[in-house]
Amino acid sequence: MPKGLSNKVLAQNRKASHDYTILDTIEAGMVLTGTEIKSVRKARINLKDGYCSLRNGEAFLVNVHISPFEQGNIFNHDPVRTRKLLLHKKQIIRLQEEVKQSGNTIIPLKVYIKNGVAKCLIGIAKGKKNYDKRHALKQKDMKREMDRALKER
Repeated sequence: MPKGLSNKVLAQNRKASHDYTILDTIEAGMVLTGTEIKSVRKARINLKDGYCSLRNGEAFLVNVHISPFEQGNIFNHDPVRTRKLLLHKKQIIRLQEEVKQSGNTIIPLKVYIKNGVAKCLIGIAKGKKNYDKRHALKQKDMKREMDRALKER
């Protein structure tokens, strides 16, 4: 695949905006093996249950499923292995400070190819309560109804 300037989104965590309030986002590179990047380019990745872990001054992507490559035979990877994220030291320190606050976590939001390199958009998120989720759905429905009413005029 040629290196282009396209930012094609290969996977998106749609449940993240429902379950969490996204406070901030950071773009991170991913350390992948050969068969993993081939599967990612075919959009065979699932971010639904994934999260980021900070250990020893490094960031890791945990519980993200990348399907094995069909032609990978013995060189295939473990689908849910822990993958390292490439971030600057200042970014990792800032993430550690944010996670120390009560209720904050780091979750993957999108995976895309940028200039031929796999990138992951991670977000600092705060968990929503059930009543917050209901309120957000109610506002979304009200906005949809208003748009529909304006369109009918």
